[in-house]
Amino acid sequence: MGKVYVDLTHPFSAEIPRWPYFDKPEITNAHTMAKGGVLTSKITCTMHTGTHCDAPRHVMEYEFDGRRARYTHEMPIDAYTGEAVVLKLDVEPWTLITDKHLDEACKKWGVDPASLKGKVLCLNTGMHRLFDDSKAYYHYAIGTGIDAGKWFVKHGVKCVAMDGQALDHPLHTAMGNNGMTRMNLLGATGKPITEEYKELFGEEAYAEFDKFEYIRIHGQAAYDEKFGELENLGVWGTWEPCHKEMLGHGIVGVENLGGDLDKIKPGTVFQFFCFPLRWYMGDGAMSRCVAFIDEENIDPSVPDRTYKYGGTGYADEDGHGASGLEYMQKLFNRNK
Repeated sequence: MGKVYVDLTHPFSAEIPRWPYFDKPEITNAHTMAKGGVLTSKITCTMHTGTHCDAPRHVMEYEFDGRRARYTHEMPIDAYTGEAVVLKLDVEPWTLITDKHLDEACKKWGVDPASLKGKVLCLNTGMHRLFDDSKAYYHYAIGTGIDAGKWFVKHGVKCVAMDGQALDHPLHTAMGNNGMTRMNLLGATGKPITEEYKELFGEEAYAEFDKFEYIRIHGQAAYDEKFGELENLGVWGTWEPCHKEMLGHGIVGVENLGGDLDKIKPGTVFQFFCFPLRWYMGDGAMSRCVAFIDEENIDPSVPDRTYKYGGTGYADEDGHGASGLEYMQKLFNRNK
């Protein structure tokens, strides 16, 4: 058997799901076939739309080695590309992925964490099947935090490609109570998602996402031990800590990984290709992500992913998506 290419990118359109405070992409025609004899389009959108890459400058002013945080054009050409492995994480809705989850996934799929040094690590949490303009995909996403970030640094991965709305758990972002633009969005119950999380998982579990709650419950010394490296850089420790821990150590990230990710058997090694625009002083860029993999490492039971265009339906079940409603019902019934 030979090798095949597998697309790991969500299709782009003006209707693409986007982060809660991003403007909708605008696609207009500069020329049309009828009038100009050619078709030329103009796109206006945030570069962190759909499947995209992050550069260090996206989240910080300085990296841990003291240099000014690098822009997209300053990253090595192969920063997002190279030998890769997929880890499938079987976790519950709204889970904060920790080092323990990553260790368990490595054990389950026969991956030696030491072998990840210099590799691209693709995380399949199943969130890509929910890709849609929905609370399930954004408010209640599975995501990482400081413990996962330290794990990536410890094992020397070169890039982490995540199949969710961000590398970090949504409560570590401005969707919760973090950042200058924090929104603390209302959830499905009509309460802020911070309050929903406390009701479902408890105040101590929620404190992982909130600097001042963490200090109140665990004390300043415990906070400094966990988040102090970030605070010493002059950044807010609980605001996208995985982003900052990784990018501050030169480990880049890809978000909204999708396409036919489920076709790749977990634990197998393949070539991952991802090249962002060579954007001068860029903070990140939309990218095409593709796997080049031995055909024998493709799961033949997984159908081709299809997407509907011209509206919602990115996560349509008929196209190998998943039900956001079932995902949220599972989450809110967890204590019943």
